[in-house]
Amino acid sequence: MSTEKIADQIKFAYWVPNVSGGLVTSDIEQRTSWDYEYNVKLAQTAENNGFEYALSQVRYEASYGAEFQHESTSFSLALLLATQKLKLIAAVHPGLWHPAVLAKFGATADILSGGRFSINVVSGWFKDEFTHLGEQWLEHDERYRRSGEFLEVIRKIWTEDDVDYRGDFYRIHDFTLKPKPLNTPERPNPELFQGGNSTAARSNGGRFADWYFSNGKDFDGVTEQLDDLRSVARAHDREVRFGLNGFIIARDTEAEARDTLREIIEKANRPAVEGFRGAVQQAGSATGDKKGMWADSSFEDLVQYNDGFRTQLIGTPEQVAERIVAYKRLGVDLVLGGFLHFQEEIEYFGEKVLPLVRELEAAEQVAAV
Repeated sequence: MSTEKIADQIKFAYWVPNVSGGLVTSDIEQRTSWDYEYNVKLAQTAENNGFEYALSQVRYEASYGAEFQHESTSFSLALLLATQKLKLIAAVHPGLWHPAVLAKFGATADILSGGRFSINVVSGWFKDEFTHLGEQWLEHDERYRRSGEFLEVIRKIWTEDDVDYRGDFYRIHDFTLKPKPLNTPERPNPELFQGGNSTAARSNGGRFADWYFSNGKDFDGVTEQLDDLRSVARAHDREVRFGLNGFIIARDTEAEARDTLREIIEKANRPAVEGFRGAVQQAGSATGDKKGMWADSSFEDLVQYNDGFRTQLIGTPEQVAERIVAYKRLGVDLVLGGFLHFQEEIEYFGEKVLPLVRELEAAEQVAAV
């Protein structure tokens, strides 16, 4: 599971559109739906077009272009039961979940799906979702300290009996979960993802997670994060894999792809983007070194609300494939893709882009021998 050893093949995931509004906050046409029937067909299409993972989003309150949402863990289980190979990553919030309760749900979901359930720990960026529910809103680094304990506790419950844990946020006393998930030597527990950009997020990823998920970044941004993540992981005798968010616009010509990006931004829902910007930029700027998520995002970046345009997976299939392999060369293990029209574009990606990625990977392996 090392970010220091480049894998033979990069993996692909897609954002599950389980919230309304698609993956861009824009009035451009998006032939994408948040409803169950659409998402079942999409999941089946994705697993037949080279996608190994799907990430279900977590939003609780109607807001900022996402008026309607399906809950992430239950929706993930529904998609797991409708597919054969696809792995579902359910985004969850410490502070709104107790780790033992989630561990129980996750063990059941993992067994029912034959070992395909995992979680992405989101440490909290939308203050109103906590305060409107009467839950405590912690300072940035405290939220990540809580997430670190959350990751430790849930891994212990999934892999050990008679668990005792004495933390600042969680107290577990002689607790045993049975049945446990379908743990194997290759996957000793359902995979644990830590999302974020900040120094605290990188520390959690290196110390506690199996995977680190980054917002959209260019080559320099990925290199900086990987260097930090690897340093932390080495200090704790661990190995962690790296996933990168990117909004993919692959078209037959570069001009068509760039025109699509231009139209998305020109038709941005400005009040929704500005509202989102105001809600989230405090999360990044609250960090001491200003490296948190969205701390330096522009208006254009936030039209894709996880900075997906920054990764620049935009152009012809050849250009997109070459850039993906360049990220892999840096140490990226997985690309998490968002799309404008999910169903047809995931099919296009599987037909036009993925074969080129595999050809480039194979050529580099031959050249390295």
